[in-house]
Amino acid sequence: MRNRSIPRSRRDFLKRSTAIAASGLLGTEAGGWISPAPAANEPAHDAARLVPGKDHALLVHNAKTLEIETPLASLRDHELTPKTLLFVRNNQELADTRSLEGVHAGQWPIEIAGMVENPHTIVLEDLAQREQTEVEMVLQCSGNGRALFARSAKVKGSPWQHGAVGNLRFRGVPLARLLDSLDLGIAPKAAFLTAEGRDGPAEAGTADFEHSIPLADALSRSLVALQMNGEPIPAVHGGPVRLVTPGYYGTMHVKWLSRLRLEPRETFNHHQRRRYRTPITPIEPGTDFVYDFDNSEANWRMRIKSVILAPLDGEMLRAGEIEIRGVAWNDGTARIETVEISLDEGKTWRHTVLKTRSSPYAWYPWSTRFTLAQGKCRILARAIDALGRTQPLDGAIDWNPAGYGWHGVHVVEVTVV
Repeated sequence: MRNRSIPRSRRDFLKRSTAIAASGLLGTEAGGWISPAPAANEPAHDAARLVPGKDHALLVHNAKTLEIETPLASLRDHELTPKTLLFVRNNQELADTRSLEGVHAGQWPIEIAGMVENPHTIVLEDLAQREQTEVEMVLQCSGNGRALFARSAKVKGSPWQHGAVGNLRFRGVPLARLLDSLDLGIAPKAAFLTAEGRDGPAEAGTADFEHSIPLADALSRSLVALQMNGEPIPAVHGGPVRLVTPGYYGTMHVKWLSRLRLEPRETFNHHQRRRYRTPITPIEPGTDFVYDFDNSEANWRMRIKSVILAPLDGEMLRAGEIEIRGVAWNDGTARIETVEISLDEGKTWRHTVLKTRSSPYAWYPWSTRFTLAQGKCRILARAIDALGRTQPLDGAIDWNPAGYGWHGVHVVEVTVV
């Protein structure tokens, strides 16, 4: 159900009148079944051609609306993920935004409406003059790991492995501070924040993209972000302005922000009600499932997860002592206390050395050393946080038709010679 305080025709007019220019495995297009396809580095699917400046090593899953994955080998040597290596996931696009450059758009308007006495429109130029806050955080697509669900039964969507993730530093105006300064007169029953971007549907007649998050979380976490890693947010990553909520899956970080609505419940928009959700009760792999508010939950807070960055799956190693290292993260509500490694399929586990972080939303680097003998070796990694949350040995227990929220233990198989 769309808020009626600003008519749709006016919103469409604003979109048209504010067209501000922004100067290896390949899967099926979004919504299709995972299936084999040509290598991702074919010229027609070169990430550097699709978005000038992106690294050639990135894996293109969808060239139409852009779904581009970062190989784990490219993530392991950077505490902050460079924009050249950061994954891309767009449901829709805005014209002239396939660029790593920032967007210079001082009069870019953002409407704030819904359950408020005094609706307000603020422009980017005004936002940029306000006091800014910076947060280091993990940005992760909720479909990250979908290809692993597909080992149990078919799932819809592009076959993300582990690389639809990055660690970034966003800077912007805290949402709570912004709303307080505008004297909006927010109604007591306002419980959700719904965000819209200036992009439009890829196909006529389909639902425009928007998302809702709990207002309490938005007021305690969200930034109206203007910078990423110390520079203007690149156009392809939502610049010039993006709603960022640390600890939440990337789909909720609405790009090219144009409107915020304060509402009593989640939007009934197709992307919120029927798509970006997971079943509340586990279902058997392969089961048909129709998402709705009463049988599923939105892709909000990220599940705890760890990834092995070295060695990589399939690598050949020399026998002897090796270093195993990677990163772990969660939704930021509880610190990660340990990452454990197993070489015997989870029968025994050994703690790693975990690097503490000043931001609870950033990823935690970890490392350990093992002596490996010749032969095949499977390395398992799992994270555990202060709430006791961890990763299941069988990640398929959370199977869902859209392949969202994979957080099973990470398994790497190497050959030791």
